[in-house]
Amino acid sequence: MTPDEHAAERRRETRTYLAGYAAALLLTAAAFAAVQWPRFPARTVFGIVLGLGLMQVVVQFRCFLHIGFKRSSRADLLLVLFSVLIIALMVSGTLVVIFNLRERMM
Repeated sequence: MTPDEHAAERRRETRTYLAGYAAALLLTAAAFAAVQWPRFPARTVFGIVLGLGLMQVVVQFRCFLHIGFKRSSRADLLLVLFSVLIIALMVSGTLVVIFNLRERMM
């Protein structure tokens, strides 16, 4: 690899990181705004935040973990499946705690 190719690769990688950072920041701000200033019913806001969270996961995978959508290798597939498992455990545990607290408060 020539020095020019190496510099071009670094610029492309830096642009990917900056675009991912900007997208993650925008998605986080949008989710915060949807909750802070609700203009829709609670279920709709929940759906918006859920959708923004899923988009955040795609941005993280694509921009920071460099997992492409063209051809998935076995390691990439295992990473995605493990991430889905961890997210499912976190969400289900949070819902158990929230519903338990709701039941106790009512």
